Amino acid sequence: MSQELLINVAVIGVGAFGRNHARVYRQLQQSGSVRLVGVVDPDMARAEAVAREFGCAAFGSVEQMLTTHSDVQAASVAVPTVLHLEVARALMEAGVDVLVEKPVAATLVEADQLIRLAAEHTRVAQVGHLERFNPAVRATLPLITRPMFFEVHRLSVFSPRALDVDVVLDLMIHDLDIVLTFVKSGVKEIRAVGLPILSSKVDIANVRIEFESGCVANFTASRVSTERVRKLRFFQAGQYISIDYGRQDVLVFSVGGTGEAAHSFAQDANEWGTQGGGNPLISMAKPAITAAEPLLAEIAAFLQSVRERSRPVVSLEDGRRALELGLAILGEIGRHAGRIGLGS
Repeated sequence: MSQELLINVAVIGVGAFGRNHARVYRQLQQSGSVRLVGVVDPDMARAEAVAREFGCAAFGSVEQMLTTHSDVQAASVAVPTVLHLEVARALMEAGVDVLVEKPVAATLVEADQLIRLAAEHTRVAQVGHLERFNPAVRATLPLITRPMFFEVHRLSVFSPRALDVDVVLDLMIHDLDIVLTFVKSGVKEIRAVGLPILSSKVDIANVRIEFESGCVANFTASRVSTERVRKLRFFQAGQYISIDYGRQDVLVFSVGGTGEAAHSFAQDANEWGTQGGGNPLISMAKPAITAAEPLLAEIAAFLQSVRERSRPVVSLEDGRRALELGLAILGEIGRHAGRIGLGS
C-alpha cells in the first residue's frame, strides 16, 4: 500500500474500551495503512502498560502527544463523557480527525459546540455508536419498510466502568440510535421509569416511546442484571424481525404476499424447509451474515472517511439526536420519581 495512504493515529483514554481501540489500530497497522503513534492517559502507569502491549509511545496529555507527534492525523476519544468536548476540541483545533465514543457529549450545548468545531476546522468527526456496525443491524437495514412496534432489551452484569453516566446514556443509547435510524420519525411522547440500584445514577430503566409516525418502542436497559441480553425485535406490515446483537444474527418471519423482499425470503425459507411453526402462510428465514467485530468495522469506516474526507456513517448530528432523546428520557425518569416520592 502506498505511503500516501498511511494514517497516523492515537487513542486518548485507555481504560477498558480505549484499550480495545488501541488493539484494533494495532491490528490494522499490519495492513500498512495505519500507524498507532501513541496512547494518552493521565494515569501514566496505565498508558505505559497499554503502550508496551501495542508497541507505541505513552503520553500523559494530548498537549504532550501533539508536541512530540505533530503528525497525528486521527484519534479515538475514549475519555469520560464530561471530557469529550475538551479533548475533541484540542484535537480538532490541531487538525486531527476524531472518533468520539458515545454518548457524544454530556449536554446538548456541548454536542452543538462539537458540531461547530468540526465544521470550523473541516474535521471528520464520527460518534462511536457501535451497534450501527453490527453485521446483524447492517443485514436488517434493507428489510425495513415501516416499523410499527419495537421491543428492545439490553441487560448487563454490573461493572464499575462508565458509572459517570446513567444506564440510559451508557447502554440504552445504543438502541435509541438504532431505533431512530430505523424509524426516521420525530418523537411524540415519552414515558419512563428508572432507579439507582448499585450506583448513584440510574442503573435500570424502562421506557415507552411513541413516534409521530405512530410507531411505539419499548426499551429496557439494566446494568445490574444476572445475565447479558442484547436483543431488538420489531414488527412491520407482514413481518416480524428479531435481531440478536450478541450472536450477530437476524430472524425474519414473513406472511405471504407482503412485498418483494418477503417473497424472496419465503422462497429461501421453503428451500431450507424452515416454515414458521408449521403454518404454511408464515415463512422464516435468516439473511446471510458474515460475522465481524463491530469495533473493527467502526474504526475501519472512520479511517475510510478520514482518507476520503467524507461524511462518517455515524455523524455528530446522529450522536446529538441520540443524546437528545436519552436526556429527554432521563428528564421523564426524574419527573416520574418526583411524582411517586422517590425524588431527592
